Amino acid sequence: MTILCLSGGIIYFLPFLGEVYYLPLQNALGLSKTQLGFLESVFGTTSLIFCFPGGWLADRVSPRKLISCSCISTGIAGFYFATFPSYGIALAIHAFWGVTITLTFWSAMIKATRSWAPASRQGRAFGILEGGRGAAEAVTSSMMLAVFAMLGSGKVALAWIIVLFSIMDILVGVLTWFVLEDSTRTSARERDRIRLPDVIKVLKMPVVWLISIVILSSYSAYWGLDFYTPYATEVFGMTVVFGGAIAVAKMWLKPLPAAAAGFLADRVGVSRTVAWSFVILIVSFAISAATPGNPNLIFMMLLNFAVASLAVFASRGVYFALLEEGNVPLVLTGTAVGTISVIGYTPDIFMPVLGGALLDRYPGAPGYRYVFLFMTGMCALGLLAALIIMRQSVRQQRKTDEFA
Repeated sequence: MTILCLSGGIIYFLPFLGEVYYLPLQNALGLSKTQLGFLESVFGTTSLIFCFPGGWLADRVSPRKLISCSCISTGIAGFYFATFPSYGIALAIHAFWGVTITLTFWSAMIKATRSWAPASRQGRAFGILEGGRGAAEAVTSSMMLAVFAMLGSGKVALAWIIVLFSIMDILVGVLTWFVLEDSTRTSARERDRIRLPDVIKVLKMPVVWLISIVILSSYSAYWGLDFYTPYATEVFGMTVVFGGAIAVAKMWLKPLPAAAAGFLADRVGVSRTVAWSFVILIVSFAISAATPGNPNLIFMMLLNFAVASLAVFASRGVYFALLEEGNVPLVLTGTAVGTISVIGYTPDIFMPVLGGALLDRYPGAPGYRYVFLFMTGMCALGLLAALIIMRQSVRQQRKTDEFA
């Protein structure tokens, strides 16, 4: 689990570099906000294409091999990106990261986590994973932001940050190869028996598509948090380093709510925990949309940002535990995750472009207001899906009790 937390926390720094270094990255590459959004959109598109193949691969190949190869290849590409290549090359690198991180990493990590814990402890298993990833992100980001500031917060400083992230990816990949075990709750014989009818069975399960909507909404909200960094600098007049500090502070908020939500979900239900997270997010993003861009209200903005972050990380910490609550077969976890991710992680495609386009078209506070209003609507959609899953879970439990 420690290896899963480390790899899962570090590998995403390179494709999502703009989360902390939005304006410095834009300046270093000489791009508009829309172009910068397209970099992450290309990563998201490539990821979407390889979600389902990656899920199938995770059901057939050892997570140790997949995760190790993914981390090492991602880090190698990072060295080239540190030279700040042309826009076309930067797009190609982000597409490559979409392959290395999605095809060989994501579903393998989820499959390994579900196999690590018994059925009655799925909430805390995924809570520990998300919390551990958050701790790895927070510690690493804090150190890197300090290095970035000491090196002058310019183009050279950002290049060194990218190089250091790349080295860390490679080291974690090597460590994964020697430490992570191949054994899981599913045997090699069970994996070999996976056939097309089993895959179709998963695709026909309504809960798989409902989980997809939950993750789509929650992940959109996660993207919404990224816009608070430029929001603080462009609307509230804060410095670039202060904006980066907000992103790092968000990562420090991640471990506790993710882990706590995991333990809570095992007691009151995963779908119920997710639903309450969406209620908080709806209120929080609505407040952000209504808050004027007044520097005197910076404390209010930061407080609301903290509340939204806690709710996002709580939902992210447990939403894959819905697989167990929805009775998705363990042996087909990778296939289910791949299917769910095709829909659930489409915000990687449309959120950076949509956000960048809104900010370019409506400069200043109006653009951010539209972004937060969109987030409010997405969270309402997620709440509806979570409530449907909760109702189905209650009905299934009643049938089980009656049969017993």
